[in-house]
Amino acid sequence: MNWLREFGQKLVQWRRLLATAVIGVVAAFLFAHALAGNNGWVSYRQKKVEYQNLQQELQRIDQENKRLDAEIKALKSDPKAIEKEAREQLRYAKPGEVIYLLPEQRGPQPAQPPQQPESARR
Repeated sequence: MNWLREFGQKLVQWRRLLATAVIGVVAAFLFAHALAGNNGWVSYRQKKVEYQNLQQELQRIDQENKRLDAEIKALKSDPKAIEKEAREQLRYAKPGEVIYLLPEQRGPQPAQPPQQPESARR
C-alpha cells in the first residue's frame, strides 16, 4: 500500500512538471507568433516603414501636381509662359533673332567592340 501512495505522489509531481512544461511551450509559441506572425511586431514595423515611404511619395506627387497645375494655369493666361514654351518646343524666334541649336548632350555611349576587317571575318 505504501508503494501505491508513493506512486500517486510521483504521478502528481510529474503531472505538475508536465503541465508547467506544456504551459511554457504554449507561452513560447504565443510569444514567437506575436513577434513573427502575420500580424506580429516584425510585420507591423515593415508596414510602418512602408506607410512612411508612401506618405513621402504622396507629398512629392502632391507638390508635382501643384507645380503642373500652376504651369497649366500660366500656359492658359500668361503670355510670357506661352512665349517661353513656343520658343523651346516649337523653336519660334522673334523677327531679327538668330537661333543657334547645339547638339543635345547624351550620357556616355557604351563602347562598341572593335570591328574586324572583311578578310578576317571569313
